Amino acid sequence: MHLFNTQSMKKELLTAPSGKLGIYVCGITPYDTTHAGHVFTFLTFDILVRYLRYLDYDVTYVQNVTDIDDDVLRKASELGTTWDELGRRETARYLQDMRDLNAVEFDHYAKATEHTPEMIAIIEKLITGGHAYVSSRNVYFDVASDPEFGSLSHIPSDEMLAIANERGNNPDDPNKRNPLDFVLWQAAAPGEPTWESPWGPGRPGWHIECSAMASRYLGKTIDIHGGGADLVFPHHECEVAQSENAFGQRPFARYWMHVGMVRYLGEKMSKSLGNLVLARDLLENYSADTIRLYLFSHRYRESWEFVDDEVDGWAALAGDLQEAVAFPAFGIEEVVDVDVFRERFLNAMNDDLDTASAIEALREIGQAILEAPEDDDVREAQETLRELSGILGLTLGD
Repeated sequence: MHLFNTQSMKKELLTAPSGKLGIYVCGITPYDTTHAGHVFTFLTFDILVRYLRYLDYDVTYVQNVTDIDDDVLRKASELGTTWDELGRRETARYLQDMRDLNAVEFDHYAKATEHTPEMIAIIEKLITGGHAYVSSRNVYFDVASDPEFGSLSHIPSDEMLAIANERGNNPDDPNKRNPLDFVLWQAAAPGEPTWESPWGPGRPGWHIECSAMASRYLGKTIDIHGGGADLVFPHHECEVAQSENAFGQRPFARYWMHVGMVRYLGEKMSKSLGNLVLARDLLENYSADTIRLYLFSHRYRESWEFVDDEVDGWAALAGDLQEAVAFPAFGIEEVVDVDVFRERFLNAMNDDLDTASAIEALREIGQAILEAPEDDDVREAQETLRELSGILGLTLGD
């Protein structure tokens, strides 16, 4: 199997000499979930995990929830509720949406607020190693201390600050040495939740949370680290910097996988813009199979436009596949051979999760069953259809 590695910018052969693979995926910030962009990202990794297990890899699947964050605090204030109640409510919604979309369970679902000791330990190592500094009870990572900063995103240094500023960075923070330095620990502010630390009460920065949770469950080197393409910089770039400098080993992740953005009404689907297609609304009108078929008719690395009217066409295919596995299988004549379509499906999945081509192979298997003469034996073809559909998370009505 080959996967596109964001860091090397090319497809690479997936290797796992021990047969074990650890996968860490950056999950939701629970203040307004779950939209189709979330679904496309997280079901991509759901399919990856399913396929790797199909290939007999021993996979440990970790996803996190960023349950303390500036956006959570802001939204809770707007709604007149507490940050932790908002987080619990939105996290529960997300997990139910994933169950209703037939997603596999995570081996570990990590909450940021439950891992502050690990965060503090990493920060202390960075300070000791000269990669972080304390200023007014805040702790910052010193970007200038890491000559490899930028090796993941490949963004020219003179363009980094503008992008970081669009994605949460505060360049005017007077406590920083460099506008691009990022927060590892921020001092307590009035009305905000806090945790004790060697630098006084405060709360963790966003980036350090994932380094702590990923290493807690998967070790100092992660096999596959993933998330949406909008996380490459600064979030994942900062993860690389702080993790590799704290742990003293490279790489932090062997393969970086990033999922393309879903647009809606001409703009990237996002909570800030409010142009959302919610999973709950989709599930009221379509089966999970239909939603999966529509989403994964697109390659995971490509950005694409969600078009409401296009979903209906995939409901027809979901119905055809369901009919094919329920088709009477009493024939005793020629066996319907779908091995060529099975091979096409597996080749597509091995080619960096080419789900669009894999779905076309499923379509052809379904057609071979439905169009077979009534005396032909379709049982093996039906079993193949069930088996391969399961890799894409389809239930076929079960």
